Amino acid sequence: MSRRVVVPDVPVADVCLLLEGTWPYVRGGVSSWINQMILGLPEITFSVFFIGGQREAYPRRNYEIPANVVHIEEVFLEESWSTGVTAKGTVRKGPADVLENLYRYFHHPDQPDIQVGEALLDAFAEGRIELADVLHSRAAWEVVSEGYRRHCSDPSFINYFWTLRTMQSPLLMLAAAARRMPRARSLHAISTGYAGLMGCILKRLWNCSFVLSEHGIYTKERKIDLAQAGWIAENPDEALSSSLDTGTGYIRTLWIRFFERIGLLVYGSADPVIALYDGNRQRQIKDGADPARTRVIPNGIDLQRWSEVLAARPEGIAPVVGLIGRVVPIKDVKTFIRSLRGVISAMPEAEGWIVGPEDEDADYAAECHSLVSSLGLEGKVHFLGFQRIQDILPKLGLMVLTSISEAQPLVILEAWCAGTPVVSSDVGSCRELIEGGDAEDRALGQAGEVVAIADPQATARAILELLRDPQRWKSAQAAGLARVHRYYGEALMLQRYRDLYRAATENN
Repeated sequence: MSRRVVVPDVPVADVCLLLEGTWPYVRGGVSSWINQMILGLPEITFSVFFIGGQREAYPRRNYEIPANVVHIEEVFLEESWSTGVTAKGTVRKGPADVLENLYRYFHHPDQPDIQVGEALLDAFAEGRIELADVLHSRAAWEVVSEGYRRHCSDPSFINYFWTLRTMQSPLLMLAAAARRMPRARSLHAISTGYAGLMGCILKRLWNCSFVLSEHGIYTKERKIDLAQAGWIAENPDEALSSSLDTGTGYIRTLWIRFFERIGLLVYGSADPVIALYDGNRQRQIKDGADPARTRVIPNGIDLQRWSEVLAARPEGIAPVVGLIGRVVPIKDVKTFIRSLRGVISAMPEAEGWIVGPEDEDADYAAECHSLVSSLGLEGKVHFLGFQRIQDILPKLGLMVLTSISEAQPLVILEAWCAGTPVVSSDVGSCRELIEGGDAEDRALGQAGEVVAIADPQATARAILELLRDPQRWKSAQAAGLARVHRYYGEALMLQRYRDLYRAATENN
C-alpha cells in the first residue's frame, strides 16, 4: 500500500518540481525556463526537490527563491556511498527478492520486464529495501557476484562491483528521501533520469498526477556524455590506471542500459509526457512513451519584456559573434572557437564572445582556453563568464550555437527578440526554428543559417556570409522577430501549463 507523507509546518504545495542539476544553482538554459515558469504562475505554489552530484559543485544558489516556492529539499548523489553506513563488521541479510529485481531490471542484458520494474518501484516507495541493504548485505553480494559470473567477461570484478554500487546506491538514497518529502498535490519532473525516477516513487506514495516535460531527451544526452566520459574504465588495467577509452565497452554499456531503463519506468508512470517539438515527441515514443500520453508544448518568450532590449540595439551590424551557453562538451565550444579562426582570418575586425559559466567542467573549459591560445586568437576571443543575456544579445552581430544536442533552445528565441540572427548546428528543432515549420511559417523567411554538427569551416562560412551581406542580415533579423512574435509568446505557454497543473491538482 502507498503511504501518504505529511511533514508538519510545511505547506502542501500545488506542484512538486523534481530537478536534476538545474535551478536554483545553475544559470541559463532549462534553469531559466524553470524560473520563468515559477514567476509566470504566481498563483501556483511549488515545492522543489533538487538532485545534484557533488555538493561542492553547487556552492551557491544563482536564483532568488520566489514567494510561491514554499519548500526546497536537496540531495547529492555522491553522498549515497557513505550514507546510512552500519557498524563496522556488520553484515545484513538483505531482502533477496528485491535485490534480485534490482539487478534483473537495471543490469540484466535481456530485455527488461516492466512488471519487475514496477515491483521495484513499489519496494522503493514502501521502504522494503534500504541503502544499507545494497551496501552491506550478503544478498546484495550474492546477486552482484552471480551477475558477474553469468553475464560479464570484460572488466575486472572490482570494476564491475563498484560500477553497480555507484548505480544502485543513489536509487536507495532517493527512495529514502521520497519517503521524507513533504506532500504536494502533483508532481512535475523536468527530465527522466534521477528526477523522473523520484517522480515514479512519489507518485506511488502520494497517489497523485505526475507530469513529465523534457527540453532535451535525457537518455540521448547521457549517451553522448557517456561516449566521451574519461572516468569509465573498460578493463582491469584501466581500472587501476584511470586511462581513457572512448570505445563502447561493457561498463559504458551498463551505464547506457541503466539510464534507458530508468527512462522506461518514467515514461510508463508520467501522464502527460511533454516535448518541446514533434521530433523529440517521436523520440520519446521510440524510447517507450505511450503516444496517446505525449504532447508538444513549445517554449515561450515574454515579448513585452524584450521590447526594451530590442529598442536599445545599436544601428548597424556589429562584427561580434557570440556563443551563449555553459562551457561544456555538449555545447561543442571548441567548434565555435575553430570557426572563429576562419572568420577572423577573413574579417580581422571580428571578434568572438563566449558567454556562460565555466565551472561545470573545469577541464573542458581549460582545454577551450588552450585552444584559443594555440590558434593565435588571444585578444580576439573573450570568455565573459555568466552575463545578463539582455545586456549581451543587442551587442552581437550574430549568435552562434554549435551544440551537438539540443531540443528547442530558448536562447535562439531570446536572440530573435533582441534582433540578433542565429547560426546553428543542425540539432533538435533548430532547423525548424530557423527555416520555419509549415508553409505559413516558412513564408516568414530564414532567421539565420543551419550548418552541420562539428563543422567549423561551414560555421565560419555561414557567419561571414551573414556579416558581410547587410541585406541578407536584415532579412534574417526580420524573419526571427516575426517568427518569435507569431509562434513563441510566453502567455500561450504559461496558459498551457496552468491548465495542466489545474487538471493535475483538482482531485488532490
